Amino acid sequence: MKNILVTGGCGFIGANFIRYMLEESNFSGRIINMDKLTYAGNPDNLAGIEAAYPDRYVFVHADICDSDAVFKVFREYSIDAVCHFAAETHVDRSILGPQDFIQTNVMGTFILLEAARNHHNQLELFHHVSTDEVYGTLGMEGFFTETTPYQPSSPYSASKAASDHLVRAYAITYGLPITLSNCSNNYGPYQFPEKLIPLMVMNALEGKPLPVYGVGKNVRDWLYVRDHCSAVWAIMSRGKRGETYNIGGRCEKANIEVVEMICDLLDRIRPDAGNACRRDLVTFVKDRPGHDLRYAIDCSKLEKELGWRPEESFETGIKKTIEWYLDNPDWVERVRSGAYMEWIERQYG
Repeated sequence: MKNILVTGGCGFIGANFIRYMLEESNFSGRIINMDKLTYAGNPDNLAGIEAAYPDRYVFVHADICDSDAVFKVFREYSIDAVCHFAAETHVDRSILGPQDFIQTNVMGTFILLEAARNHHNQLELFHHVSTDEVYGTLGMEGFFTETTPYQPSSPYSASKAASDHLVRAYAITYGLPITLSNCSNNYGPYQFPEKLIPLMVMNALEGKPLPVYGVGKNVRDWLYVRDHCSAVWAIMSRGKRGETYNIGGRCEKANIEVVEMICDLLDRIRPDAGNACRRDLVTFVKDRPGHDLRYAIDCSKLEKELGWRPEESFETGIKKTIEWYLDNPDWVERVRSGAYMEWIERQYG
């Protein structure tokens, strides 16, 4: 793999992956980052990368749903591997407006697969990044494995399930060399503040209500984003073609537990001026439709076959995450103020 196309590389996980690949991994080739730059795709996430790696990093402003642009990138940059992160990901947004999720997550993946098939002779790998949400919900016991039947509950998870099936179908029908990963909930630096952890951090710092769905008992397995990046590269570089690998952090937490940990850490690191307890800001709100009770990943296949292990516990990872947001107020302000989207319009039209 000499020229890896990373889709959605300005997004939260994609940007962390590009940083990991260029700054920490043993990869010595070139990264071509294709991103549409929607509200969650932020070039600030990769500040300094182009200057530091001028011969190994290329940015292409394009939509994966634009087949002409996708095919052009494959031709111009001799793409021999794809790491496909680009997706609409927020469940609440998918409930309010599912069309964008079908367009990007299903049709966008289809167009990428067609371009990969068209360049089959030079393609080493098409890696598709997916979610544990395709499996539906668990009771209070058990874990998702790579053979768990799909039972998506939201338009978001249904669109990701469809794209997973497309990737596997292209492997079987056309012999495309693929790997696929389903991961648990990511958190860490550069996450857009619509997601639970950064939203709670920002609201708690400003003394705003901390909205928690239902009674906060929904359980998620939390995965620090850098651990996710190292797992993806392990799969791409050492995984068996045609296989699926689940990636989890082995950090199950109820939502209310996560929120209370954030409150307690902020009370210690950045006390409120009036010494108020931030747990008092927790506000329970009406549960969203189809809210899955529990996700939990069995990542033993990845651990046993590829020797990968998550490095961060939730306690260490959440502390690093909170400290990053505290240390980067300018990034937060630009993202939340709308100035970022205005800048995108000026830069890219």
